[in-house]
Amino acid sequence: MGLFGKSRQADPKEQVNEWCKKLRKEGNQLERQINAIRREEAKVTKSLKEAAKKGDKDVCLILAKEVVNSRKSVNKIYAAKANLNSVQLQMKGQLATIKVAGAMASSTEVMVTMQQLVKLPEIQKTMMEMSREMMKAGIIEEMMEDVMEPLGEQDELEEAAQEEVDKILFELTAGKLGEAPEAVKDTLPAPVAAAKVEPEEEESDGELEDMQSRLEALRS
Repeated sequence: MGLFGKSRQADPKEQVNEWCKKLRKEGNQLERQINAIRREEAKVTKSLKEAAKKGDKDVCLILAKEVVNSRKSVNKIYAAKANLNSVQLQMKGQLATIKVAGAMASSTEVMVTMQQLVKLPEIQKTMMEMSREMMKAGIIEEMMEDVMEPLGEQDELEEAAQEEVDKILFELTAGKLGEAPEAVKDTLPAPVAAAKVEPEEEESDGELEDMQSRLEALRS
C-alpha cells in the first residue's frame, strides 16, 4: 500500500519472474499427471490383453476406448506443456523489452497461446488468473471465449474415435481384434484362424468400473 491508500504498482520485472515461476510449477504438475495417466493406462492395457486371451470382445472394446481416451488426454497435456514453455520464452522476451522501454509490450502470440491454455481444466484457474494480470499489464487484450466445438463435426469425431479404438485393439491384441491402420493394411498376410481358447473366469465388473473411474478422475 502506497501513500494516500493507493496500491503500489507491481514492478514489471518482478511480475514477469512471478509468471515464469507459476508456469514452471504448472508444467511440473502436468508432467506428474501424465505419469499417473500412463500408469493407469498400463494397467488397462494388461487387462485388455487378458480379456483378449479369454475372447471377451465386449470388455476389450470398453478397455480399448479407455486407452484411446488416455492417449488423447496425454497428447492434450503435452500440447499444453509446449504452450507453457512458449509463454515462458515470450516472458523472457518481455524482460528484454522492459530493460529498453521500461514497460511490457503487447503480444498477440502470448494472447493466442493463453487462449489455448485456459481451455485445459487442469490449469484453467491459474491461467485465467494470469490472463487477467497480463491484460492489466497491457501484454494481451481481452480474450474471447471460443470453447464450443463447431456444429456438424460430432459425427466425424465419433467416426475418428471408432477408428482409433480399432487401431488400439489391433495393436494390443496382436491383430486378433480391431483393424490394421490403413498404411499397413495391404501388406499384412491373410488372417489365420485363432486357436480355440479355453474359457477362464471373467474379470469382475467391479474391477472394470474401478479402473475406468480412476482413469476418468485423472483426466478430469
